Amino acid sequence: MGNGSRLVFPCRASASSPAFLLPSFTSSSQSQLSFKSFLSRTPPSLAAVTFLRMASSSSPSSVSDGNVSHPPPPSSSNDAASATFAAAPPSASSAIDFLTLCHSLKTTKRTGWVRKEVQNPESIADHMYRMGLMSLIASDIPGIDRDKCVKMAIVHDIAEAIVGDITPSDGIPKDEKSRREREALDHMCKLLGGGSRAKEISELWMEYEENSSSEAKIVKDFDKVEMILQALEYENEQGVDLDEFFQSTAGKFQTDVGKDWASEIASRRRKH
Repeated sequence: MGNGSRLVFPCRASASSPAFLLPSFTSSSQSQLSFKSFLSRTPPSLAAVTFLRMASSSSPSSVSDGNVSHPPPPSSSNDAASATFAAAPPSASSAIDFLTLCHSLKTTKRTGWVRKEVQNPESIADHMYRMGLMSLIASDIPGIDRDKCVKMAIVHDIAEAIVGDITPSDGIPKDEKSRREREALDHMCKLLGGGSRAKEISELWMEYEENSSSEAKIVKDFDKVEMILQALEYENEQGVDLDEFFQSTAGKFQTDVGKDWASEIASRRRKH
């Protein structure tokens, strides 16, 4: 990523409505750096989003702003895609910056459990990790790429490192939620330096978001299965009533493996 220079953006917000600042390029003649705020009731750790690294450009057409060179805005959507992914594989510096941002996935608690006052609720990363294990241990299914399922499981909520865990009870329309997450993902891919790894993460995330493949359908089922399994465990451990989570997934499983595993969880719940 250019000469390796970096910018650090402190995030300041009130306790009630934290804001997370993400850099983007304006189309003004001065190419000033602008910011967009992402608001969430349960945002990621402030410390985790202090590193947002902008790629330097050696192109003669780039515009310099202090120690960082900013490329001009892409002229079309195709140019935008090329600008995002044309860079070389991530350097050690951009990889560590990306991983530092992802730290908040380990510390941000899942909103549904927080609202139900579950003690020591799981983090977003906890949830994604067990989904990865589900993908790993599931029986082979003809035509299904298991490795792809594992990868999709560990990136499907990755944008929540910036926007937080937005749930239906937050009152945010689905399209707006998707827009925030898409923009956050784009910034994360740029932070990683573009290239094949960033492209793979983006494509896996979009495939899951659009439910556009057999692998995406399985991973979406695992998302629900993991949630109700976790709900059962909290009910057994803490004596809380989490029936709403089971009701929210009833009849929504798309695959045989999802239906079978959900049925097994429901059976174990009845025994308790």
